[in-house]
Amino acid sequence: MEIKNIIFDFGEVLLDWNPKYLYEQHFADQSEMNYFLENVCNHDWNREQDRGRPFAEAVKVLQEQFPAYAEKIALYDECWGTMLRAEIPGTVEILRALSKTHRIFGLTNWSAEKINIAYDNYEFFKYFEGIIVSGEEKLIKPDQEIYKLLLGRFGIKAEESLFIDDNPANVAAAKELGIHAIHFVSAPALKEELKHYHVML
Repeated sequence: MEIKNIIFDFGEVLLDWNPKYLYEQHFADQSEMNYFLENVCNHDWNREQDRGRPFAEAVKVLQEQFPAYAEKIALYDECWGTMLRAEIPGTVEILRALSKTHRIFGLTNWSAEKINIAYDNYEFFKYFEGIIVSGEEKLIKPDQEIYKLLLGRFGIKAEESLFIDDNPANVAAAKELGIHAIHFVSAPALKEELKHYHVML
């Protein structure tokens, strides 16, 4: 089956996002910063914003739990854009090339409140025909319902689609639905993987 549709994840595939870019400016002690990001503003807490929880609610809950870090918790919301550093080298060039021959879609776990920061700062979003943002839909990868939503909303077939994501669980979920999928590790590796699907740049 010919691949007609390319579906990109955003964070760590097209965009370099990391809370450390913000908090390294606010912690003198790296070990304390690591503790904070592992135990306070951690992945599981942020994931709920990706699922649709408002940042105001999320910050309040955490400030009540960790009052000593109240100001630093607020920064996660107030200075979120500082965590978004740059394009991933090479991947955006692949996106541009593929946009000339394939339909391009996005499927991202991202806060509905923060997605416009990415849209406003990176011109490559113009290549996307359609995008599903988890925080807007109140669904999150690897829940299969968000993949089904993308296929249905844009009228594309699983067997004609190729999904690119840096999270193995998200890749596995796509494959279970019959979507071809690549676990992203680097732009050079992606170029080689695309050849296996006869997708040429």
